[in-house]
Amino acid sequence: MTNRDTFLNLQAQTSQSPYLIEVDKAEGIYIWDKAGKRYYDMIAGVAVNNIGHRHPAVIAAIQAQIDKHLHVMVYGEYVQDSQVALANNLASILPHSLSCSYIVNSGTEAIEAALKLAKRVTGRHHLVGCNKSYHGSTHGSMSISGNEVKKAKFRPLLPAINFIDFNDIDSLHWITEKTAGVLIEPVQGDAGMRVPDPNFLKALRAKCDEVGALLIFDEVQVGLGRVGSMFAFEQYDVIPDVLVLGKALGGGMPIGAMLSSYENMHELTYDPMLGHITTFGGHPVVCAAANACIDVLKSEPWMEEVEAKGELLETIVNAHPDVIEIRRKGLFFAIEMGSFDRVKAVVDKCLEKGLIGFWFLSCPTAFRLSPPISITKEEMEAAANIILRAIEETA
Repeated sequence: MTNRDTFLNLQAQTSQSPYLIEVDKAEGIYIWDKAGKRYYDMIAGVAVNNIGHRHPAVIAAIQAQIDKHLHVMVYGEYVQDSQVALANNLASILPHSLSCSYIVNSGTEAIEAALKLAKRVTGRHHLVGCNKSYHGSTHGSMSISGNEVKKAKFRPLLPAINFIDFNDIDSLHWITEKTAGVLIEPVQGDAGMRVPDPNFLKALRAKCDEVGALLIFDEVQVGLGRVGSMFAFEQYDVIPDVLVLGKALGGGMPIGAMLSSYENMHELTYDPMLGHITTFGGHPVVCAAANACIDVLKSEPWMEEVEAKGELLETIVNAHPDVIEIRRKGLFFAIEMGSFDRVKAVVDKCLEKGLIGFWFLSCPTAFRLSPPISITKEEMEAAANIILRAIEETA
């Protein structure tokens, strides 16, 4: 069998129409296939490779850690240099109330941990999510995501969950003295890039304070520079009780993180002991990569340039009359085309021309872009013109 045959027949499939790019190598903002074709990666592995593919600092950190040791013990038992360095680095860029980190393997695993933490800290069991949200595919994460189409075949899911509407202050009445935690994306990604009303987030924070519920921000997609700041919440003057990270944190390696205060996190250490455990969480190689990734974001000017680069692409692509709307925050775009058929035609044509765009699970009428924030203005202009031509040729 060819590699493609093996992929289609011996690997479990997630959709009926995979992209089928046979990847040979990746560097910076580009991916090459086995035939030598180069693609602009305007998705960055779905907001993972914010600092580009194979950043030299990340590669060096991985190689240095491999020379020391790989996995030695389940998370939380041994003192390991790369874990300690990452904890220090995360604490240096976050408020004190979010300075205690728990490193896991993925964003959805971190969401699961955050939901458990809210129940443990408050002693309550009701949860509140947000309509049109996406938090992952495990049972707890799916239960509190706001997409019934994705959930229906897997019920029963977690009970005692209510949903508010994004940017709707009136819907906050669902948050009561029975609520353990409220989980929300401060900038909604999979809903098709929905930017918050600052007054909504402040009202949400006040409501959680009023009833004693933990406010959990899911920044798995928008954290680590994606929207022009290290974290999205920094732009809205609202600090959550729990922050969830993933994707871009690992610099291309698999990771998730839950962050809160030491007081909250300590609740998981007793009654019962080992309230949350993970075998491979905090893997030393992954932590080394994540630590290097944060250092790169601290030292490069990329976050300061995010808005200008985003505006450049928006201006070029929005010139076409078939583009109904561009919703954008930093370098996270939803290009609204009005129908899934139109979206598919444009995305397929982009792929043909050597540019990778992608879909939204909960917004089929728009396609997403989330290029590495390391992209240059020249690369951004070239990519924008490819997208514009793809729209023109599929009109």
